[in-house]
Amino acid sequence: MMNQTDLFRVDLNLLVLFEVVMEERHVGRSAERLSLSPSAVSHGLGRLRSLLGDPLFLKTPRGVVPTDRATELAAPVAEILARVRSVIASAEPFDPSRSMRRFVIGAPDGASSVFLPPLLPQVRLEAPGIDISIRQLLPRPGEPSPTLAWRDAIAELESRMMDLAVVPFGDFPVRFAVDTIYEEDFVIAMHAGHSFAKDPSLENYCAMQHLVVSSAGDPKGFVDKVLAERALSRRVALTVPNFMFGLAVLAETDLISAYPRRFVAMHASRFGVVGVDAPFLLGHFKMNSIVPKVAMMDAGLAWLVGLLKRTGQSALAAPPG
Repeated sequence: MMNQTDLFRVDLNLLVLFEVVMEERHVGRSAERLSLSPSAVSHGLGRLRSLLGDPLFLKTPRGVVPTDRATELAAPVAEILARVRSVIASAEPFDPSRSMRRFVIGAPDGASSVFLPPLLPQVRLEAPGIDISIRQLLPRPGEPSPTLAWRDAIAELESRMMDLAVVPFGDFPVRFAVDTIYEEDFVIAMHAGHSFAKDPSLENYCAMQHLVVSSAGDPKGFVDKVLAERALSRRVALTVPNFMFGLAVLAETDLISAYPRRFVAMHASRFGVVGVDAPFLLGHFKMNSIVPKVAMMDAGLAWLVGLLKRTGQSALAAPPG
């Protein structure tokens, strides 16, 4: 065990090095971010390996991958560095009007396309120097358990690959802060004048050809589970990787698709696409922002989470048109 005297010999920069290599999974890119040479990064990793008694990162043709021990250390190291950064930042409090930071938000495109339009004007008003990056975030295909389906989001949040996530799931471990931004349900989307709009019955729905949004190309979605419970089925004629692309396809075909109601209300009219109520219940859910509680010690991130919640409660509080 390391005693208190040994702790004086530990270089805190090694923890920063560990964090960056965990994020980049590549020695060269980590060196660029840290303004070091690749050999200096390799030397630092060697010191970390000796200090922690584990290889930590294994070389691959595309970079490095963390060992199980490194993965276990990712969250504790992130917490330590977050506390250090909080102490240092306290000398100069976060000022959104002067900040030049970039925040990374992970979300499905059906969610980011809804919360970004009201969020961005407020960011430009309160923090004109702050930039936003969006990561496409999707559940693991074919995973029936919501907790397991979103475990990649948990890993990316804890490894600091993104600052916060917005997902239709809120049962995250207690070490995460969960806030509801807005509530959502589904409608059936199709081009204007589609015959289904005149007869939106369950029988007619099953007789139609369908489009499913699936990043992995899986034609089976939550709608099929609902139909199977009624001993019904449908034909999925096409899958597309995201909702926005799907609107363009719906506009030019006779396909129909289950789409988030707010997404349709905000974007479908530009494509000549309309939405009608489904002939059966497709569920109602909350879109939640997810952040590690320890990360909320970062005043800048806490500001962004608060702003996202405020814009959701105001601009998105009313039922969509």
